Amino acid sequence: MNLSLCLNVRHRPSGGCLGLLLALLCLSLGASAITPVAPSGAIAAPGQLLAPSQFLKEKAGFTPWRVLARVELTKQSGKLRPSFAAEVNALNTKPVKVEGFMIPLDIGDKQKRFLLVAAPPHCSFCLPAGPDAMIEIRAKTNVRYGFEAVSLSGTLQVLSDDPAGLYYRLVDAVRIE
Repeated sequence: MNLSLCLNVRHRPSGGCLGLLLALLCLSLGASAITPVAPSGAIAAPGQLLAPSQFLKEKAGFTPWRVLARVELTKQSGKLRPSFAAEVNALNTKPVKVEGFMIPLDIGDKQKRFLLVAAPPHCSFCLPAGPDAMIEIRAKTNVRYGFEAVSLSGTLQVLSDDPAGLYYRLVDAVRIE
């Protein structure tokens, strides 16, 4: 299809030209609305468009997402595995506090097992970030699902070889009000 014909004002655009123009317009608007940034001291994960600090302010006593983002993939025995910074490894099996947004893994408004992510979900079928910006939560008691950020405390597990590709799990988690 000749794009110059689509842009010629004397020529009445055909359906194919209108579709092409609409697609180009959507692409240009979408690209101008998003500014990719990585958390301070981290490399942006594939698909991560905004730093967690765009949504959550760091709180004293809480483990910041920028710390959990300090992980790189390295090839070991023919497989890609996470290689965590010493600061992250030091958190393994330690009590931590984290804040993020819930993604339910079960049906219902109360969840004992869910994902906590650094950025609010924008789609029911999409994860808003890579594995360095999500934590599998295994709560002691049910946590009510909502769209607002939740604060949790529990024991952090740093996972170097999780079959689901997760990097972090928070066990015995309880909600902090």
